[in-house]
Amino acid sequence: MSDTSVADLEDAARRAVEAATSVGATDAEAWSEGSRSREVRVHAGEVESLTEASGRGVGIRAWIGARTGYAYGTDLSESGLAELAEAAVGAARVADEDENSAAPEPSGEPPQIDGLRDPGVAGTETADVIELAKRIEQVALGRDERVTGVEEVVYVDEDGDAAIATSRGVTGSFGQSVAYSFLQAMATQDSEVQTGLGFGVGRSPKALDPEEIGAEAGDEAASMLGATKPKSRTCPVVLSERVTASFAGFIGGALCADEVQRGRSPFADRLGDELASSAYVLADDGIDPGGLATAPFDGEGTARERTPLIADGKLLAYLHDSYTARRGGATSTGNAARASYRSPPSVSPSNLMIEPGELSLEGLIEQTGEGVYITEVAGLHSGVNPVTGRYSVGATGKAIRGGELAEPLREFTIAGDLLGTLAAVQAVGSEARWVPFGGSVHSVPLLVGEMAIGGS
Repeated sequence: MSDTSVADLEDAARRAVEAATSVGATDAEAWSEGSRSREVRVHAGEVESLTEASGRGVGIRAWIGARTGYAYGTDLSESGLAELAEAAVGAARVADEDENSAAPEPSGEPPQIDGLRDPGVAGTETADVIELAKRIEQVALGRDERVTGVEEVVYVDEDGDAAIATSRGVTGSFGQSVAYSFLQAMATQDSEVQTGLGFGVGRSPKALDPEEIGAEAGDEAASMLGATKPKSRTCPVVLSERVTASFAGFIGGALCADEVQRGRSPFADRLGDELASSAYVLADDGIDPGGLATAPFDGEGTARERTPLIADGKLLAYLHDSYTARRGGATSTGNAARASYRSPPSVSPSNLMIEPGELSLEGLIEQTGEGVYITEVAGLHSGVNPVTGRYSVGATGKAIRGGELAEPLREFTIAGDLLGTLAAVQAVGSEARWVPFGGSVHSVPLLVGEMAIGGS
């Protein structure tokens, strides 16, 4: 919990709106937030760095007709908010007119979501989270004698509140907490060095299992020793839940209506089309209690909801905030996101949920027969053409031979196009996991029937 109470934040948002309308805004919206965070970095059993920070602030969006201005600051006093309101209204006066620019209308009642805040963040001493990070490192180093080092263990937690008020009667507030930890372990053999990633995520430090996180990194690093390049060919692949999450993150971004409306998405003008395997089911769910992007309402006060995106092979929806909805003759899906009070909202996925299937990872690998298990890809977001969806990215993984995992593989590429890959999904794994890289994705492994592998 931040030093500023929820009531203070609600009051600041309300006063900021009043200040903006009193100096000429035809409509106004204020988003206020306060948070406390800490970050611990551990290396070789010692604390490399420890950062504890708290902050609060408010951002005001002001409309004058079809012109919009934005300003933010940290002074929640009467004079501070008055100054901020003047700045936001001043920015609106000189902005270009935009016929789609207007204050968001109130939506339905936001849902009650339990468990967004765990008192374990505020209630856990810093000494205890340092011990947690040290234990993760010890576990990774103890998995295999060839695991010789850890780049560093990073532990982060945050506890905060946010509130919104608008001149159209939208009000609301919520609090949430998050804790996560990750590390890269290094395994060496002769002059070869391989790395392995481990991570955990939850609402508080007690949701993180140091044994699991450390073991994941240590085991992966050791298992990659002796990796070679695979032969170039087209074959079936199994994507790990981390790789599947990267693909889902890109798909979610490409389904944001601002990208679609600008023609920068392979999904543009494809609503209702059959373009994926019926095995692949994807939704955006802003109200799942386990998701890190979960909240009762979005960055404009619109109630969050679950939006099915791909099901029965068909593209069902795009993700909207109030601006793209107005521009596209649609309704906001509650996907206005804010990085913080420092920036106005823009359309973004919340929690992307891939529907789990029937098969375990072992079952997927057995069904593959001969192919490649992809455990990691590098630079997917920069390696995909945003218009066509074509991609070519570096990858590491393991060979699949006779329905079982075989030798480790590295320094190869996977290539294809997003829609072709979605259509080629043959089976979906049953073991789901929250993956926090590049968004918040509830991810599972996938068996893709055909993918181009570029190796030796």
